[in-house]
Amino acid sequence: MRSYAVVLFAGVALVAGVSSGQGQVPPLDAPRPLEARASLWTEELTWMEVRDLVADGWTTVIIGTGGVEQNGPYVAGGKHNYVLETVMPEIARAIGRTLLAPVVKFVPEGSIEPTTSGHMRYPGTISLEAATFEALLTDIARSYRAHGFRDIVLIGDSGGNQTGMRNVAEALNRRWVAEGSDARVHFLSEYYSEDQWSYDFLKSIGITQIDRAPGAEPDVRSDWRNGMHDDVYYEAQIAVQDPNHIRVEERARAGLMSLHEVPYPSVTWVVDVGRRLAAYRAEVTARAFRASQERVRGGGG
Repeated sequence: MRSYAVVLFAGVALVAGVSSGQGQVPPLDAPRPLEARASLWTEELTWMEVRDLVADGWTTVIIGTGGVEQNGPYVAGGKHNYVLETVMPEIARAIGRTLLAPVVKFVPEGSIEPTTSGHMRYPGTISLEAATFEALLTDIARSYRAHGFRDIVLIGDSGGNQTGMRNVAEALNRRWVAEGSDARVHFLSEYYSEDQWSYDFLKSIGITQIDRAPGAEPDVRSDWRNGMHDDVYYEAQIAVQDPNHIRVEERARAGLMSLHEVPYPSVTWVVDVGRRLAAYRAEVTARAFRASQERVRGGGG
């Protein structure tokens, strides 16, 4: 009891000291004491580094929404989040002077209760209500605007994310126009829908995935084949982050280093395909951003 009282007293004294202004609070214009670290991810930067980048014109930020869901027997549940970690830096570089928000990992994935539906039927999936998802995105976007970002980009790596992102972009743009703010939200559906699952691009580099499930068309644009929510498109981009996320060692031992009749000659080959996909998708998304700029700003930048 005595030690508890001492800790409690110390805690009260500490809170009192902070609330009475005894702590040293750095002014918002304090100079950086260190050379800035180079990163595009705002969560990896100090507040001073973000401040100075914004002052230097880095006023575009990308918010990517992923998900945690079932992805068949080979791929970790964070599939969409790993894809975003691969592609978002490429998009930022293609746009220029652009930073990255932390990936939003939790999205609508199906009904939670009283009966699960969609991906929520499978263990490990995490789902949000649509209203929760939209409220979360709204507050993230508002936070970046408060710190000087003018162009806030929303992209989603999963189909279930698209409607919520569109709703948030439209609502915030209406609000900010009414307030006289020059900040805008750009929901770029093209990231997900233009050449969906990069079917055409993969065909152009010689990759054709075949579905042998009963009644299925063997060669179609899809993210479900042979009863699996998994394909080469996703696995290659994930492997750029960590090949363990697609279980390459375990699959090699089991003789399963292929997918939908596409052989994987090596891990290096898979990663190379992932990097090519990331560069391709960055071009698509940067082009969509420039078109959105024209729409919402009339080319005024």
